[in-house]
Amino acid sequence: MTDKATADETGAGPPATAAATTPVPYDPYDAVVLAGGAARRLGGADKPGVRVGGRALLDRVLAACAGARTTVVVAAPRPTVRPVRWAREEPPGAGPVAALAAGLRHTTAEHAVVLSADLPFLRPATLRRLLAALHETGADGALLTDADGRDQPLVAAYRTAALRRELAALAAAHDGLTGLPLRRLTGALRLTRVPDPHASFDCDTWDDIANARARIREHGHVLDEWISAVKDELGIDLDVDMNVLLDLARDAAHGVARPAAPLTTFLVGYAAARSGGGPEAVAEAARKAAALALRWAEEARQTGGAGEGNGGPSAPDAG
Repeated sequence: MTDKATADETGAGPPATAAATTPVPYDPYDAVVLAGGAARRLGGADKPGVRVGGRALLDRVLAACAGARTTVVVAAPRPTVRPVRWAREEPPGAGPVAALAAGLRHTTAEHAVVLSADLPFLRPATLRRLLAALHETGADGALLTDADGRDQPLVAAYRTAALRRELAALAAAHDGLTGLPLRRLTGALRLTRVPDPHASFDCDTWDDIANARARIREHGHVLDEWISAVKDELGIDLDVDMNVLLDLARDAAHGVARPAAPLTTFLVGYAAARSGGGPEAVAEAARKAAALALRWAEEARQTGGAGEGNGGPSAPDAG
């Protein structure tokens, strides 16, 4: 996060009911992403631009909050995977509270998610859980807790009215917000907690970066990570059932020939695009191609032929 020490020092505030994990409908939200920290523990490196799984950390966070009505990034402008609004605290480097206030000035929604720019495993589902907890408990904010049970105030959803109220009080009491730790802000808020050691993992050191890069290549994560990276790289915002395409590739490889798998899935995508695109078009094209692959394989079994997908080229007609 922008400053891990601030997360460790977060005040508890008055208790709130534990968060439920089932998402519920919620109003549109805005997002404020703090991306202007000094990254001292990375030797001053450009932390938001460090790549994990081929994508910049900032871009990974922006993908997670793509559902926001307005996304404000508090930092110097840079190329990003999607359009955002830029803001800057005054003076630059004045700390996370000042940065949050600068970003919040550009928001209008009743709720805002507040995020650091170094969260490699953040997902849209995480934000839905936080917003659901905010809705169900009536708290001022809902934040994640990490593997050690520590509050993570920069992976959180807040009521913007509560944030503005406390920011104004802090500014009046301290003649500004420069240098104030986040605990001064969150300590006055009624908070609810949502445990999530995976999504709350942040990259403060090079060891953290190495750990994140290794974890996304684990068997249970690598395919989802790769597909997400490809969609971002190609500018594709399409949520399809990847299991359907994987089943199709398996059927084409086993029932026809191994090279049929990537070629068939490419043709499915092309056909879906020609018919207007969208998840439904992909599913329908995949269904047709899968049925064809199964018919192909069944013919091979009925005739006793050994197609390339079943061990080698078809035997010549014995006459």
